[in-house]
Amino acid sequence: MQNRPIIRFHGAAGTVTGSCFAIETAGGNILVDCGMFQGSKTEKELNYRPFPFDPESILAVVLTHAHIDHAGLLPKLARFGYRGPIYATGGTMDLCSVMLPDSAHIQQFEVEQLNRRNRRRSRGQVEPIYDAADAAIVLTQFRPVPLRQWQEIAEDIHVRFWNAGHLLGSASIEMEIGQADDRLRLLFSGDIGSNFKLLQHDPEAPAGFDYVVCESTYGGTDRFDTTDEGRRRILALEVSAASQHREGALIIPSFAVERTQELLADLVYLMEKGEIPSCPIIIDSPLAIRATEIFEKHRHDLENGDLLVRAIRSKNVRFTQTVEQSKAVDFIHGFHIVIAASGMCEAGRIRHRLKNWLWREEGTVLLVGFQAAGTLGRILQDGAATVRIQGDEISVRARIRSIDVYSGHADGAELSAWLAERLPVRQAVFLVHGEQDALEAMAHRAAALVGEDRVYRPRLDSAFRLELSGPIDISPDAPPPRIDPQQAGHRDWNNDYQKLLLDLQSELRNAADDKARGVVIRKIRRALEA
Repeated sequence: MQNRPIIRFHGAAGTVTGSCFAIETAGGNILVDCGMFQGSKTEKELNYRPFPFDPESILAVVLTHAHIDHAGLLPKLARFGYRGPIYATGGTMDLCSVMLPDSAHIQQFEVEQLNRRNRRRSRGQVEPIYDAADAAIVLTQFRPVPLRQWQEIAEDIHVRFWNAGHLLGSASIEMEIGQADDRLRLLFSGDIGSNFKLLQHDPEAPAGFDYVVCESTYGGTDRFDTTDEGRRRILALEVSAASQHREGALIIPSFAVERTQELLADLVYLMEKGEIPSCPIIIDSPLAIRATEIFEKHRHDLENGDLLVRAIRSKNVRFTQTVEQSKAVDFIHGFHIVIAASGMCEAGRIRHRLKNWLWREEGTVLLVGFQAAGTLGRILQDGAATVRIQGDEISVRARIRSIDVYSGHADGAELSAWLAERLPVRQAVFLVHGEQDALEAMAHRAAALVGEDRVYRPRLDSAFRLELSGPIDISPDAPPPRIDPQQAGHRDWNNDYQKLLLDLQSELRNAADDKARGVVIRKIRRALEA
């Protein structure tokens, strides 16, 4: 191979979200995923900045699955000139058909609200990353690829999809670059599902690669009680504790796609068995409702698809399609359960539910998924006494609970077992999709399998030339990273600023009298003038 391929890590490097890997070859440039950044404001601002590559130069996109942190910037890619195909499984295509328009709607709605506030503050106006028209256009570029079937992407690039067990349609991507003895074999894990996922079959893929790009989201976690029985027992305990408040509510921020459907199936199962009180279950997410319809359509491709269909049709389950139906949830009397998106509490109807319940002692908020650093969900998980939602200060009196048995990701032991089944890995394992602690832990696990010198943790926008003898770091010759790599995957100045404001307000509120408040203010002024 005259010109060795280059891989550039434009997302999910040193952080969990924003999955985007660019592969440059003699036959053309392709992307694996084009996802949205979530987490701190610093990371989310990357969604608004120009791509670190020319969209018109991309020959094709290969998509691992439909989650927004993997697919969420595809409409922006089309908006700025990409006209090529997007290869994905049929399940991923169907989910993207509802998730990408929903993402555009949320952006337009939130930007309208922000611009109203900015006009009152005499600040500049902002535009959404993309709109509904961009989402509609990009959906026409999808091309379905069955599992286990080779697809030619370019003259020297072929790919094959393998079930990743993470989400309906999710896939690991096997890639061959070059011809005959000069061929490189790569594997992109995508997100790997747990062996005890309720609706997904176990992940699979072949063995024997030159390079593996492996996710590490829970690389430092070893879960217990992840069987169906253990998972349901943990959920039942949380529901039972929350239901002690007869006029209370259990609010579950949940990813609209798959997590909501898993929770719904288990909640109805537990009610049918009499293990938790029978009560209304409200699915307060238009996206979750549309996604549930897609899951029902694909029920024969799922494990326990019949259990999900029975839950969907249960008399206890209600779906809120309209804004009026969603607002009416506030007037429900008696204990009830509300599942609403988004799972990290960053957007969607969950923000309204939290504003309505966080300040009430009879409320319980149950976090059931990964909470990226800097998100409202993570701030609640870390024990904040006060938070700000849409400009309002909210005291946290509700019980904040967190369980990890519904994660869509394999834990550290499962990831290690998955990687062991891919051996031999001849040149390198690149660890992505993880915060620093998880990456370090997964690096130790991977080193035990392939050797420490073959484990790499790329930073954001770093680049490697993929030789047959091993990778060569060419990052010093690449454009500088868009943000300081040390900022990726961490709280940022905006998080610290918001916490400072809340702490200051609390200090002033709790001061003995006006004289004491004056002392606090003078100390702040002296610090600013120092």
